[in-house]
Amino acid sequence: MGVEGCTKCIKYLLFFFNFIFWLAGGVILGVALWLRHDPQTSNLLELKFDGAQAPSTFYISVHILIAVGAVMMVVGFLGCYGAIQESQCLLGTFFACLVILFACEVAAGIWGFMHKDTVSKEMINFYDSVYDNAMSKIIMDREKRDAATAVLKVFHETLNCCGKGQFSAVLTKMTDEVSITNLCPSGTMTSCHSRIEDLFSDKIYLIGIAALVVAVIMIFEMIFSMVLCCGIRNTPIY
Repeated sequence: MGVEGCTKCIKYLLFFFNFIFWLAGGVILGVALWLRHDPQTSNLLELKFDGAQAPSTFYISVHILIAVGAVMMVVGFLGCYGAIQESQCLLGTFFACLVILFACEVAAGIWGFMHKDTVSKEMINFYDSVYDNAMSKIIMDREKRDAATAVLKVFHETLNCCGKGQFSAVLTKMTDEVSITNLCPSGTMTSCHSRIEDLFSDKIYLIGIAALVVAVIMIFEMIFSMVLCCGIRNTPIY
């Protein structure tokens, strides 16, 4: 004999939410792995120039997301099993894991909000440094200039952009036309600054939406797990 009445309804609701939670963990893990290996971001974030690595702040968020997705799948399975078995021990452990996960998610959300513009700014500064080295006529080190040109072409071809702004895009196109440089893809005058901002802003918003959905599910699960745990404790057979 197990729980009855409303508590039994809570039991199956908790199982349902845990199943959704488990699926959400799998989706988040998949999205995080896609963000980690997406050709656009990986091509840019793996670039090196003059001993400097492209900023990796974005990857910090992605690695956190991978860990969260994996933990969510484990905790979701624990919650499903605890609900079906009506185990106070498993449900208590599940509740504790949810509280820790929720606290970590809130902390990560605050950190992400505070640094939401950092990723784009760091990448733009890195791009500007490379662009200035590639375009400068006063650099005597041809090897360094060639290295800057190679990195810059990866930016331009990956994002289909040219230059730091409209003026620099026109200037670079002109130097390409007279064969002084060979940097920009044909047929584009879009600023790389705007392309970089769009690329990382879209992905950060995707992470934020996923975190918000998961937080709502976690709140319901914490409530249901406590109600079910209390219902099991008050059932005569226990």
